[in-house]
Amino acid sequence: MIEVYAFSTPNSVKVPIALEELGLDYTLHPVNIRQGGQKDPAFVALNANAKVPVLVDGDLTLSESAAILVYLAEKTGKLLPAAGVLRARVFEQLFVHASGLGPAFGNAGFFRKFAPEPIPLAIDRFGNEAQRIIGLFDQILGRQQFIAGDELSIADIAHYGWLWRRQFAEVSIDNAPNVQRYVAELEARPAFQRGIARTMALAEA
Repeated sequence: MIEVYAFSTPNSVKVPIALEELGLDYTLHPVNIRQGGQKDPAFVALNANAKVPVLVDGDLTLSESAAILVYLAEKTGKLLPAAGVLRARVFEQLFVHASGLGPAFGNAGFFRKFAPEPIPLAIDRFGNEAQRIIGLFDQILGRQQFIAGDELSIADIAHYGWLWRRQFAEVSIDNAPNVQRYVAELEARPAFQRGIARTMALAEA
């Protein structure tokens, strides 16, 4: 049985969604980061970086959501093309997520919600970059159904985490009709609905 340690965060939600899409059995364990659960010695023993999510599959303990998505895709042979251009496009978007979308959305939310005092330069820098990425995605999604091509992939699941929590970052998709269509189609998928529901329940555990 796959064990997942997570909370109701943009990075955590990716793992249950992927597991649901892949039809793999798993158990979710809440790590309440609002109460400092990520610093508990038992959790730090799983991930010295003290961040969720963490996946345990037999002898493997793996952190970093994108790495977990790649592992699950390769374990099952699904949601990641085996070779060639299509595989490269999925990795391209995973790197966009890791270097662009995630930091921009996360920092925009942090400086808007948690900074002791407003720092306009930081808010503008990260907020504008997050909004720019939405515009980029809108262009890509005007040409194809999913972010890396015409088939659902782990890149879509990676991006969805922050699109799901975009209100935290105060990022709008109102002027991005292709992104609106994309988000609605993802959220209509039963596996996404199950993964989201299970992730949100972690905050109530």
